[in-house]
Amino acid sequence: MTIQQLFKTAPVTTLLLVSFIGLFVIQVLTGVDANNPSTENLLNWGANALPYTMNEDPWRLVSSAFLHIGLMHLLFNAFAMYFFGQVAEPIFGSAKFLVLFLLAAVGGGLLNNYITWQALLEGTGQPGLSAGASGGIMGIGAALLIVALFKISVNGMVLNLKSLIMIMGINLVYGFAVPGIDNAGHIGGAITGLVIALPFAIAYRQRMTVTLQNAAIYQNQNLHRHQTTYINQPPSVDSYSAPHATDLDNSDLNSSDLNSSNFNSNDLARYRSDMTDSYNDDTYAQRSAGMDSRSNIDTAHANSTTPKTPIKPSFIWQLLPWLAMLLISIGFVWWWQDIHAQIIQILKTIE
Repeated sequence: MTIQQLFKTAPVTTLLLVSFIGLFVIQVLTGVDANNPSTENLLNWGANALPYTMNEDPWRLVSSAFLHIGLMHLLFNAFAMYFFGQVAEPIFGSAKFLVLFLLAAVGGGLLNNYITWQALLEGTGQPGLSAGASGGIMGIGAALLIVALFKISVNGMVLNLKSLIMIMGINLVYGFAVPGIDNAGHIGGAITGLVIALPFAIAYRQRMTVTLQNAAIYQNQNLHRHQTTYINQPPSVDSYSAPHATDLDNSDLNSSDLNSSNFNSNDLARYRSDMTDSYNDDTYAQRSAGMDSRSNIDTAHANSTTPKTPIKPSFIWQLLPWLAMLLISIGFVWWWQDIHAQIIQILKTIE
């Protein structure tokens, strides 16, 4: 996929990749070692470090997600972002995808600082620093796990849940096996991604249910609109003609019959009158029956084709993912303030 195609499909992913690479190039141009940057250089460029981040520089929780420790670290995270981003961004939307990445990165940084702080209190650890987009990327990968679990289609295809679990598992195992990797940041980012993606998947499922219901209503309306109703109608007046005088005159009644005493002119007049009355009665009954039948069917057809109002999805389902991210943001602020307050209290006690 070319850079133009990637930007068209996933613009935020493209911009994140450009920012990762661009920041690294600027570092190298300013004299930072491309493979082994010093601690001082990393702190100057915004790395996450407990004494700074949890005191006066909370912005390091975000800046550290764009900073990488060496070329190999950059290449690994850039490939992972490219792989996950081009799939996840079209699903979540560019805005939600960006917030997902940032919150996952912040969640990973906070968990790293919390574990470091607890280790310092127990006397089993020491302050360190961390950097890299791994926490945010793990959050995106965990969000895709929820997408696969809920069978949300991506361009008509469903993600392979087992493959995603294997990829996430390998990253976590690699983090535990290799020293120097911020595995707490990976876990914190993954948990944040899961929590964000779950309300998104629930809201998506509800909107799809409403969409399918509206599609069924639309299909039924079109079916009734184009349906042809066949009615068994009685013979029309045009298909049955009453005997006329000429028909009777040309019948088997010959002149001898007419002149006989058994069938005189009065009998013929009475015969014509009886036939005409009988036909009129039968025709009226058939017309009445046909009109009643057609009226009943037309009424039923009109009732069946009465348009139903499409169902509108509840506005709460559109807001649910944003509400979840807002609550997570508030929780992160509280978490930072709690650790910050503990540090300040310990420092005052020491003084």
